[in-house]
Amino acid sequence: MYKVGRSYNYNHEDTQDLMQDTYIDAYKSLAQFEGRSNFKTWLIRIMMNNCYRKREKSSFKNEIMKDINDQSKPLFSGLDKDTHKIVHNRELGNVIEKALQNIPFDYRMVFSLREMNGLNVAETAELLDISEANVKVRLNRAKGMLRTEIEKSYAGEELYEFNLIYCNAMVDNVMREINKL
Repeated sequence: MYKVGRSYNYNHEDTQDLMQDTYIDAYKSLAQFEGRSNFKTWLIRIMMNNCYRKREKSSFKNEIMKDINDQSKPLFSGLDKDTHKIVHNRELGNVIEKALQNIPFDYRMVFSLREMNGLNVAETAELLDISEANVKVRLNRAKGMLRTEIEKSYAGEELYEFNLIYCNAMVDNVMREINKL
């Protein structure tokens, strides 16, 4: 879900808020889940709806997205102590994230759902309400656009990273809200 929020061009903090709202909405609506689709797909649909509603609010339309250099993950926290590699990968991830922001929304969403969230063609088509053929075409075009954007800057591996340190806080917040219900 984090990757979906970032694909809508929300910053890290807004995406976390949307994820928390999505988990709470899913919990409240759990009895309405009919099992006609995959549970993961159902959650992503709720997240997409929350992202769409947030984007449509007039107060948010006037905000300007600013790049936030998130420094909450300690540089030497991982097992990999190769500082050059860590810095290089972080830089590459930023290049790809910026490149994704520059491709049209419809293509960015297909790319996000297929490549970053691991959904299959049918699930992606269902979520976006388009044909499976259209998913394949948009994905190929998105990859071409992304390649063109990246070639302007760099190439990289890390996309919209959501680290474990954020995960624990998210679970705590969601459980606190659910316990209030």
